[in-house]
Amino acid sequence: MTAQTVSAESSDGQVLNQAVVGSRRFSNYWWASVVSIGGLGFLLAGLSSYTQVNLLPFADPTKLIFVPQGLVMGLYGGAALLLSLYLWLAISWDIGGGYNEFDLAGDRVVIFRWGFPGKNRRIELNCKASGVKSVRVDVKEGINPKRALYLRVKGMRDIPLTRVGQPMTLDEIETQGATLARFLGVPLEGI
Repeated sequence: MTAQTVSAESSDGQVLNQAVVGSRRFSNYWWASVVSIGGLGFLLAGLSSYTQVNLLPFADPTKLIFVPQGLVMGLYGGAALLLSLYLWLAISWDIGGGYNEFDLAGDRVVIFRWGFPGKNRRIELNCKASGVKSVRVDVKEGINPKRALYLRVKGMRDIPLTRVGQPMTLDEIETQGATLARFLGVPLEGI
């Protein structure tokens, strides 16, 4: 359907599975790599300034005065490497990844996501498919646009179905919402 979710419907048309991409997307790999390389370069420049041994093949940071230039570069490099460690861990844990499963034959809906390690790493919401009241599309335009799909279920708060952080086009969100509402046999709200 979109770059965010990949849908698969069973052959009998009773089960709809949507794989949700979490933190394992190209942009996260790109930024984790860029921050890692930049942080390593800054840290090596700071160390070169301190030890007076050139650790970088493309520059000569031994000519920098350690205090303040070399020290600050080393601190920036260390901070960047900590940030890149966080990004690589989030990618390896696949934070936000999971699936949405809608089973009409079994009368169940399962929304599953991976969280941060700990006792609540597995985030799983289960409800009856017959309890679904509607599919709601939330669209807010402006400087920080928001386009999201929610599942309205009796006795529960609205359940978000789309990933945070990568806005979808209006056409994609409408198509995905209409497809899901048609599959569940419920109204589509918010458009």
